[in-house]
Amino acid sequence: MTNKKSSYFIIIICGVLLSSAVFIFFAALQESKRPAETLQQPGSETMALPTEAGVFRRWAMALKYKDMPEGGSRNLATYYANRAYHGAPPLIPHPLVSEQGIGGRTCLQCHENGGYTEQFSAFAPVTPHPEWLNCRQCHVPKKTEGLFAGSNFEKLQAPPLGQAAMPGSPPVIPHGLQNRENCLSCHAGPAAPIAIKTTHPERVNCRQCHVPAQQEAEVFERPGGELGSNW
Repeated sequence: MTNKKSSYFIIIICGVLLSSAVFIFFAALQESKRPAETLQQPGSETMALPTEAGVFRRWAMALKYKDMPEGGSRNLATYYANRAYHGAPPLIPHPLVSEQGIGGRTCLQCHENGGYTEQFSAFAPVTPHPEWLNCRQCHVPKKTEGLFAGSNFEKLQAPPLGQAAMPGSPPVIPHGLQNRENCLSCHAGPAAPIAIKTTHPERVNCRQCHVPAQQEAEVFERPGGELGSNW
């Protein structure tokens, strides 16, 4: 009788251990499928980098942009002329489908992914922030070529192209990144002005090589006549 009880006890222990092993295995398997997370510790000075993530927002379009034909309908002059000043939201240069139309029902039909529009015989520029559906909050139609009243306002000048730390280096990003984190929206696709169009949209991680221009390079003379720089 004692031997039977010992046998039952051993069987029960083995069953519990086997069940625990199976549970641990499947729990570990599920945990391995979870996406990696970076937790910011309380008091940490590490800041989130939403602009870094923005360049991947439309990565799926990269190869499509590479294979699309040249648009040829926009140059850098018209690109800047459609803004009140450098960095301002572009105006709406065409008639509106509806005065009440915004977001996914009207604007994003053409401007979410770009593409050729028969109505205007042109390729539609791509918005860098399709998640913002109230387009008319920032973008307004162009009603007149003149000003309502004269002023002494001077338009901000666009930054020069091709700025780089040294010859052959990747050019820096000469503008702010707020609302413009998605590089492909302006620098790829057939609607992109040729002067700022990238030759390699398939290399999705733009910020790996191109960094914001944080300050002007200042050249100074060191003792002995040698030139130095604050880069």
